[in-house]
Amino acid sequence: MSDLPQSACEALGAFTQAAGWEQRARLLMQWGERLEPLDDAERSEANRVAGCESHVWLVGERQNERWHFRAASDARLIRGLLAILLARVNGLEADQLAQVGMADWFASLGLSRQLSPSRSNGMNAVLQRMRELTG
Repeated sequence: MSDLPQSACEALGAFTQAAGWEQRARLLMQWGERLEPLDDAERSEANRVAGCESHVWLVGERQNERWHFRAASDARLIRGLLAILLARVNGLEADQLAQVGMADWFASLGLSRQLSPSRSNGMNAVLQRMRELTG
């Protein structure tokens, strides 16, 4: 996985060293605190991701050929999951983003068993929205 962005390598290292779910949950909360904030105007209906039980907002911008996303949620655990997803996708080109397997990424972090179907669907909706923005 040497083709991973630096932040994804950092996440992979941290989560694979975690001894169990309690440590991973704590890590998720810490990663969620790292999210770049969205201002009130960005927390608009136009930026809200459909398909998430919690409120999730996503904005993306292209910098040269690479994409940078910011996201926010009203749910603490979801913020952590968003941060981990952004660690995996930020800095990718659109064609690279299209190849990202969300389930594989969360499985490599040891988080797939803790993703409820609704959380998994929500994260898939976020990734799909990213792909729409880059398309």
